[in-house]
Amino acid sequence: MRGSIGSFGRPAQVLFVNQAGINLGFYMLMPYLADHLAHGAGLALWLVGLVLGVRNLSQQGMFLIGGTLADRLGYKPMIMLGCGLRVVAFGLFAFSTAVPALIAASALTGFAGALFNPAARAYLAHAEADRRVEAFAVFNVFYQAGILLGPLLGLVLLQADFRAVCLGAAAVFALLTVLQARHLPARAGAESGTERPVLTDWREAFTNRPFLAFSAAMIASYGLSFQIYLGLPLEVRRLTGDQTWTVVLFAVTALAGIAGQTRLTAWCGARHTPGQAMARGLALMGGAFVPLVFADRLPGLAAPLAALLVCAVLLTAGTMMVFPFEMATIAALSGGRLIGTYYGVHNLLSGLGILTANLLTGAALDTARDLRFPGLPWLLLTAIGLASAGALTALDRRGRLAGPAPLREEADAGAGRAEGRPADGAGREVQGRRVR
Repeated sequence: MRGSIGSFGRPAQVLFVNQAGINLGFYMLMPYLADHLAHGAGLALWLVGLVLGVRNLSQQGMFLIGGTLADRLGYKPMIMLGCGLRVVAFGLFAFSTAVPALIAASALTGFAGALFNPAARAYLAHAEADRRVEAFAVFNVFYQAGILLGPLLGLVLLQADFRAVCLGAAAVFALLTVLQARHLPARAGAESGTERPVLTDWREAFTNRPFLAFSAAMIASYGLSFQIYLGLPLEVRRLTGDQTWTVVLFAVTALAGIAGQTRLTAWCGARHTPGQAMARGLALMGGAFVPLVFADRLPGLAAPLAALLVCAVLLTAGTMMVFPFEMATIAALSGGRLIGTYYGVHNLLSGLGILTANLLTGAALDTARDLRFPGLPWLLLTAIGLASAGALTALDRRGRLAGPAPLREEADAGAGRAEGRPADGAGREVQGRRVR
């Protein structure tokens, strides 16, 4: 593979470093935030779920705005603004325990991500248009590196206090803002100067019934996967009294993502339709919580911790099964137009799902403690995952996930690339038509 860092242009190199820094700063703080809110700030668990859910609702919901702004106003300003907002947000987390300030900090954190995430990906896609697969592969390596290193650095700073973690994370984003200002060339957005009304594009997505049904069925996947930040860290604290094992959970999930994504995608593509792969992935995500239902009945500490690790691995595997096919299905259901807008609407609905799941999980954790039934939250999450898998299976059997015929051919071509067959850049004939 020619994807060494030095083989890419300066914009791509800056974006690689930027993504590693974004995840480094973010994961320095987020694995320990739920514990701080519950024990440092003394919030009820349902309020912890609310604060964390607001961040995701803000980020997922504002992706639609962020992507539109990046396309029309330029990528560099959105990346810099997003990093700058994270500095402010993490400063609020450091110096306030008042619920309104925490909710504001959470909302700012999410909005910042909605600004720089679509902008960075769109910039990279344009800057390395002839090497997008290689560029995004390297991008993902930096992405996962930040996930691995962030919790470790956060744990070190946590030995001082939680404020040190917040200020350290804020400093990372301040440095990233300076990095973009000095080294990232300006680039106009893809829709710069267009006269087409934004509301026209949004209206099309919000009236596409197959797409909305698919997004509704997929809502649970985001609520389930987010428990790596809420439910599992709180369970670690309950079992061990500290957050050391939270770092292990994050390391395991990051390493699993790095090592297993392409292999698992190829395996699923060879054996299942996209709808089947997603439904099985959702069922696996729900089933991942079953070990935790019985963890409290296991003797000692090693067995419950092993159940947590099993849960984290299965949850990651299910997410890896779902994600690539989910992204391809959204593109197919969009009819090949306004894909960014469709992603934005999908993320908005997903954010609502995360907020709802966090509130339910927090309330279930509180109720489980009162009833002395620790398995209650995990049973609830398992039921949600299985119900979502059933809904997606029904849509698949009714043919609601296919999209227009030309798009199905392109999806088949994409599956071929995922399995290692020649990429579209080679101009290879696929099913009697040239892929562009």
